[in-house]
Amino acid sequence: MTAPSSLAAPSEPGEDWAARPAAEVLAALGSSPSGLPDADAEDIRARVGPNSLAAHRVSAWRVLGRQFRNAVLVLLLITTVIAAALGDTTDAAIILVILVASVGLGFFDEYRAERTTARLRDALGHTAVVVRGGSVRVVPLDALVPGDVVELTMGALVPADVRILVSHDLECDESLLTGESAPVTKTAEPVQARSIADRASMAYMGTTVAAGAGTAVVTSTGHGTELGRMAASLDTAAPETAFQAGLRHFSVLLMIVGAVLVVSIVVTGVLLHRSLLESMLFALAIAVGITPQLLPAVVTTSLSAGARRLARQHVLVKRLVCIEDLGNIDVLVTDKTGTLTDGRIDFERSIGPDGADRPDLVVLAAAMTPDAAGGGSTGALDTALVRAASRILLAAALPALVDATPFDHERRTAAALLAAASGRLLVVKGAPEAVLARCAEVPPEAADTLAELLHHGARVLAVGSAPTTATRCADTEGLTLRLEGFLAFTDPPRTDAAASLARLHDLGVRVVIATGDHPLVAQTVADALGLVDGGTLTGDDLDRIDDASLPAALADTRILARVTPQQKARAVRVLRKEGRTIGFLGDGVNDSLALHEADVGISVDSATDVAKNAADVILLEKDLGVIAAGIAEGRRIFANTIKYVFMAASSNFGNMISAAAASAFLPFLPMLPSQILLSNLLYDASQLSIATDRVDAAAVRAPSRWDMGAVRRFMLVFGPLSSAFDLAMFAMLLGVFHADATLFHSGWFVEALVTQALVVLVIRTRVTPFFRSRPSTPLLLSLLAVVTAAVLLPYSPLAPVLGLEPLPVTLLATIALVVVLYLVVAEIAKWALFRADEAHRRPLHRRRRLIRSAARFGLAARP
Repeated sequence: MTAPSSLAAPSEPGEDWAARPAAEVLAALGSSPSGLPDADAEDIRARVGPNSLAAHRVSAWRVLGRQFRNAVLVLLLITTVIAAALGDTTDAAIILVILVASVGLGFFDEYRAERTTARLRDALGHTAVVVRGGSVRVVPLDALVPGDVVELTMGALVPADVRILVSHDLECDESLLTGESAPVTKTAEPVQARSIADRASMAYMGTTVAAGAGTAVVTSTGHGTELGRMAASLDTAAPETAFQAGLRHFSVLLMIVGAVLVVSIVVTGVLLHRSLLESMLFALAIAVGITPQLLPAVVTTSLSAGARRLARQHVLVKRLVCIEDLGNIDVLVTDKTGTLTDGRIDFERSIGPDGADRPDLVVLAAAMTPDAAGGGSTGALDTALVRAASRILLAAALPALVDATPFDHERRTAAALLAAASGRLLVVKGAPEAVLARCAEVPPEAADTLAELLHHGARVLAVGSAPTTATRCADTEGLTLRLEGFLAFTDPPRTDAAASLARLHDLGVRVVIATGDHPLVAQTVADALGLVDGGTLTGDDLDRIDDASLPAALADTRILARVTPQQKARAVRVLRKEGRTIGFLGDGVNDSLALHEADVGISVDSATDVAKNAADVILLEKDLGVIAAGIAEGRRIFANTIKYVFMAASSNFGNMISAAAASAFLPFLPMLPSQILLSNLLYDASQLSIATDRVDAAAVRAPSRWDMGAVRRFMLVFGPLSSAFDLAMFAMLLGVFHADATLFHSGWFVEALVTQALVVLVIRTRVTPFFRSRPSTPLLLSLLAVVTAAVLLPYSPLAPVLGLEPLPVTLLATIALVVVLYLVVAEIAKWALFRADEAHRRPLHRRRRLIRSAARFGLAARP
């Protein structure tokens, strides 16, 4: 069969396909119920392109263009051109080389980070089940083409715009496109409709299969889909995170300070009758010096390095900033199966209400599973049932399945109509309390039987039945059941789960189990793993507690049992309102709401499409240990970023204050613009290695967040402190060494750059450097390289070009003494500042704890 030469979407996407019979749609697309031949599919893909809305290609030109978004850099570049035009070609060339090097460093690190992100996105690609040439296979989502026949199952994302061919109670959640939360029933019948919401015979890319199953043919892909047309008209930039907002606020703070310095320096230069161009060049160099030009590069270097380390530990992040979000988690809500347990669910036994063995009950329950005769299943419990039934009798001997209703998270039951020897039989299996509620009579010994199974940690399903003449399960609502018995399954705790929980506890993360299982089952697993702090709330308990009282109830909860998707999402939402940063780990359709509500949604590569789509982080292995590693990595990245912030807020600020102050009384500029820019470039280049630095254990034990007050306090302490030593150096240069302009420039260039580099060793840790906290080897080597360059440049052949000259030995010794004294005083100031901060926070923490304790007893409102 040959595909048509043109597959352009209709002018009103979806409406034409919705109104045409399914057979006619297949013919128009050159397809059939058995799908496209592989050769035709490849030809069509070559013509229409991949089924994607955004290619993960990285543009080097686009990354390079972003380096020039800094207004100060652009203005400095313009000024450099003016300087060259006025004949000051030497300074113009030096500044231009420095600017190119600065831009190049930022470009290199950001480009590498974007390539890392692109590789991660490619690794997170979705797949679709497609019929091609009569055979069923799984293909990457972007390989779909118009005419492909695809299978739709519950929990899957609709891979493209499709026309429904076969519907088995198919319902789709189209809230992404229409805003309506109620699922829409899909049919294979032609429908005349004007809007997306009315096209019941169509399903759309990006929507979710909420119930049932079906088969459909692809009508539009990529940008030709409804979602593609909407995305083209929207700003698809990701929302700003708290981490990014903190970086922005810090940059704005320094830009304001820089603007004040620029204006004051230019005004001072005019009053002192200096060259306006010289004053402007110097002022702009000061502005560049105080602005953390490489802060984005430092952040992206840290994040991309962290992403690569996490990828090696089987953790993939959708956006680099998600790593920092991971570090902020202080409450992790997780499912139980496969995370705390092995996830290998095995059937253990089937017993009647009286506790006697009932092998026939396995056969009866296994027959409820759709496609059981063909070996298929719809879940882990069904798989275990089918395996157990095959050991008792051949699958062909299972009663015929007439109709089935899949498990519903609200009713917590599944139902099926079976063709038994005596007639049709309704069989219902599900949560024991849900099935027992539909039974007319429950033998008194059934409660003891159920309690014993649950006490041993077994997952239990109850089975009930009733004869009926109905032809559809939907017609049996309200039918009274007879209790047949119970099915017990085993899912032992993971051997490594206890160690992972202990690691999370050491990181200050409280773990809450959210499960649909019976409370006793969850408690047994939690006790076995040592998760003993806190109580248990059921879904019914959550419904009885209003939003005002729920935070206090959740504060001491370790298990949420028998909870629906809406109840999970509500618990996460309430915890977030308490100021907690919530991570949620889930992999099923019923987890998607909570994944959306959480600060950090975490899923696994084997999860349903809807869960993976809602998640921020994907685990290639469902293991709490890798989550703990991700949380620690996020905190290390934040700690190293804050180190750079503190360094920029202290050394840069102090040096620029010194320069601005000196320019007011010196008959010459305290440092040439090219020297300021070179010093800034050398220092910032060394700081790119901050991403490799070791982090104190205390910085990883609990999440850290932006505190602009602390940054300002640090700036106001260390900036003037650095400036005080600079002014002392100025006094010695002028009063002791009688320095002219060139010697003054050379002496301060060396002193400023050496102190700025070495004070990093003090600022990078809250404890005593080297003795209690050693820097990483790359950071130490880069700082020593900067110190070496600063000392040797005045003696190098570049010295005359840079406006430097060799320093006398006595001046070098004086600089060394000043540096040592500065580092000692900086260590003392750091200790005093951090001690004062802790003293300031301690009463506030005590007050908050008292308020929380009072609130639990109804004595005060919670903060």
